[in-house]
Amino acid sequence: MTDHPENYEDVTVYDLEADAEEELLLAHNECTFIWSNKEGWPVGVIMSYVWRDGKFWLTASGQRARIAAVRRDPRVCIVVTSTGSPIPRNRTVTWKGTCVVHDSPEIKEWFYPELAEALQGHSPERRDAFAEFLDSPRRVVLEVTPTQRIGYDGWKMGKATSEWMKARAEREEETS
Repeated sequence: MTDHPENYEDVTVYDLEADAEEELLLAHNECTFIWSNKEGWPVGVIMSYVWRDGKFWLTASGQRARIAAVRRDPRVCIVVTSTGSPIPRNRTVTWKGTCVVHDSPEIKEWFYPELAEALQGHSPERRDAFAEFLDSPRRVVLEVTPTQRIGYDGWKMGKATSEWMKARAEREEETS
């Protein structure tokens, strides 16, 4: 990439490719979940998630403030970064989306084991015990349908910057 900008005012050229994003979302299980409180302030917490069929699936106890908030206003945001994941590159994706709160046994039946496996590994004993632990009376499942994204691939930016710096050094050497 020889047409590197002179600064980082516009980093949109370092977008996260679709295949890299899918790899990130499937490899990780932790996100920042953001909603608006009654006063309209953005609030966020770190939550575990499962990425399935183009949607984020999360869970919390129904008495949590975030559940009342998304029932009031379903517009939410999810941020996933490669930090802490098996993916070694500096990648991130932010999704705006809409959230539906579910309390149906059918959704809980498939979701709890999937989340338990994502968090506890492939051990059937650990997965089943954790899924049972999740199945509490007030627990609900959040389904977030993504609507708009911002992706960033820091590996692309680092590569382009290295190439630009090398070309700049060569130009300076030629003029010396």
